Amino acid sequence: MYLVVFVLHDPEKVDRLMDAWEKAGVTGATILYSSGLGRMRGSNWMDDIPLFPSFGSLTAHEEFFSRTLFTVVETETIVDRLIEVTESVVGALRQPETGFLVVLPVLRTYGMDKIR
Repeated sequence: MYLVVFVLHDPEKVDRLMDAWEKAGVTGATILYSSGLGRMRGSNWMDDIPLFPSFGSLTAHEEFFSRTLFTVVETETIVDRLIEVTESVVGALRQPETGFLVVLPVLRTYGMDKIR
């Protein structure tokens, strides 16, 4: 099994990317608001966010956030498809302003095989 983590630079592409990931074999993923060092240093957006923000106050500033998506997949074949469809949506990952993708081996998982 493999953990795939992708930091998507353009949040407007998240819906298209999730559709592509599902078609590539992803059955579930988690999406988080995130921000990198460059974005934090390059703007004053944090001045407007309270020390203990609510979800509502974060979404009011969602244009400043990237999206970090992660999922666990069974095979390298699915990993390869995810990379391919990700680049079809966002562009070549070697290009600026696309995102950052990492794949890690997973030794164990708990709670993924829920009884229904």
